[in-house]
Amino acid sequence: MKEFFGFGGFTRTPEGYFSWQHITFVSLLMLVMIVSAILLGVKYRKKDEKCKNKVLIISAILIDSLELFKIIIFCIRGNDPWAWIYELPLFLCSIQLIAIPLAAFSKGRVRNAALDFVFIFGILGAVMGTYCAGQNYACYPVLSFDNVISGVTHSISGFSSLYIVVSGMQSMKKRNIPITFAILCSFCLAAFTANCIIDYNYMFLVRGDGTPYDIVYNLVGGNPVLYPLSVVALFLLYIAAFYGVYYLITGKRKA
Repeated sequence: MKEFFGFGGFTRTPEGYFSWQHITFVSLLMLVMIVSAILLGVKYRKKDEKCKNKVLIISAILIDSLELFKIIIFCIRGNDPWAWIYELPLFLCSIQLIAIPLAAFSKGRVRNAALDFVFIFGILGAVMGTYCAGQNYACYPVLSFDNVISGVTHSISGFSSLYIVVSGMQSMKKRNIPITFAILCSFCLAAFTANCIIDYNYMFLVRGDGTPYDIVYNLVGGNPVLYPLSVVALFLLYIAAFYGVYYLITGKRKA
């Protein structure tokens, strides 16, 4: 258990990014995520909103509890009570720590916008935080606390996204698009501010750190202005493209 949690450092050599161990582990997580979302989504699809929402409430409590537990472990492991400043929910994936509870516990237009936000970014976050997490799997053994807890929380985000669409909870109304943009831009601004204050890389707005964002970083030559603007522009473009594809597939354009 000491080795699993990394107390005193890991003695095992990391298997490596895109190693068969990495791919196998995250693929199993994705399989559980997809199957459970489909089964529960189909089960509750014809139920009322209160019944459907119970699954999201459990997901919200679970993802935030696991994240809080992770922060506590990191503070104890590093003997640093300020380690939490590097674990703030200011990555694209970790926005779900706020968005899922918002979708589960709020009401009205805010709830609808939060449901759409989780639907739009949950799957993307799950894939980016598992298959594309080069910054984790290149540094830590696959079956370590760091990677297991990260894999599970990202899978909860993906599960919530799939569950929302399978159970029919999404609204995808055009009037909610500005709210979705505002949620994302607010987090990007908060992440950029935090990066300036504590010299960190929230939302990967400073550099790619072994993720696909490195492609953008290299394209703009690491320009400290063009790179973060390009990353934010890609986020907004993704939202617009997601809505466009959704309307194309469903044939519905809700007001």
